[in-house]
Amino acid sequence: MRISDIHISPVAVPDPPLLNAAGLHAPYALRLIIEIVSADGLSGWGEIPGSEATRAALHLAAERIIGMDPWQLNRIAATLESLANPDERGATPWDQRTWVHVQSAIEVACYDLMGKSVGRPVVDLLGGAVRERVPFAAYLFYKHEGAGGEFGFGRDESVSGWFGARQEAALDPEGIVAQARAMIAHYGFKSIKLKGGAFEPQVEVESILALREAFGPDVPLRLDPNAIWRVDSAIQAGKQLEGVLEYYEDPVRGQANMATVARAVDIPLATNMCTTAFADLPGSIAHQSEAIILSDHHFWGGFRASLDLARFCAVFGRGMSMHSNSHLGISLAAMAQLAAAVPNLTYDCDTHYPWQDGYDLLVEPLPFEDGAVGLPSAPGLGIEVDRDKLAALRRNYLACGLTERDDEIEMQKVQPGWTFQSTRW
Repeated sequence: MRISDIHISPVAVPDPPLLNAAGLHAPYALRLIIEIVSADGLSGWGEIPGSEATRAALHLAAERIIGMDPWQLNRIAATLESLANPDERGATPWDQRTWVHVQSAIEVACYDLMGKSVGRPVVDLLGGAVRERVPFAAYLFYKHEGAGGEFGFGRDESVSGWFGARQEAALDPEGIVAQARAMIAHYGFKSIKLKGGAFEPQVEVESILALREAFGPDVPLRLDPNAIWRVDSAIQAGKQLEGVLEYYEDPVRGQANMATVARAVDIPLATNMCTTAFADLPGSIAHQSEAIILSDHHFWGGFRASLDLARFCAVFGRGMSMHSNSHLGISLAAMAQLAAAVPNLTYDCDTHYPWQDGYDLLVEPLPFEDGAVGLPSAPGLGIEVDRDKLAALRRNYLACGLTERDDEIEMQKVQPGWTFQSTRW
């Protein structure tokens, strides 16, 4: 089996004006779609966050691996490592490393090819399924009014329920509870995560307490301020949320600060910002900075790296959850295949998918039932890409004028002079 061709498609999908510690989401989220074609005509698909730097790196990598065997992942990884330049995660809520994204896109597409070539789902290539359904959490955001860009595949955004509710502003606890009710009614999620870092800590504490009042103690709650709070602010907020939060994700920046908060509050701390690479793991143990690590195959370098992270978590007594980014169905399928194979991934996974629902590029989008995605039975990732929709999303990229994510610029459109601060409150 040989790689005969590789196609890379930058796409843009509508994204609502969601608030976070770095500012405001643009009307479109950018993704890169990679299709690796084998000499016998099979296609393997991958998806990662989009930027011009990542697209350039992906093209360079593609040139080097054409002609290689997709089963020879060690050789492919060595080739990519020889090209990679050192890069850092950065201070923003999203991971800005280029080469781990590239590694992920290529590896996922190779696994899709491998599964199709032998007629088995990816989860079987990862060791087999320990669960047939992967539960996800409702992912709430403070937001301005609006549902993002105008492009779509016929979804009527004026309808009631979730697709109407996601147009509404949610800038206070009452709006967050309304958003949660609509999302849970539509998807059946059994747990809730609130993206914080947008307002003063007390506003976000009150939103969590309002969610507890609305949904009761049987619905796990999580809060993620994206490391923008001071240590004293995080401790003060955490004290109010003891016995309320399932976990407290990245309230402060850095492993030492996380450890200080962890010692002061009786809530498990989770991270997707202070422990994000294998080089960070010794510090995680030395500082005891978190109880839970959020995996993400896009940001840890693919499936195999994520399985290695799971083994670390099992050995050192860390819980494991799964991080999300503004994704389409290829990534959702990859997340589900990976989550199904990890025995100690015992928390409901994050997903942004409700914010992109209605704009997917799959022939048959993966359905949520009672808050979970069932494993597809088809080989590989178990999905089929609609090439007409892919072409339309690529035209949308060319028309939208965006080439990089910059939440600070978007925020300045509604609050002139606003600047990102790595620690704000």
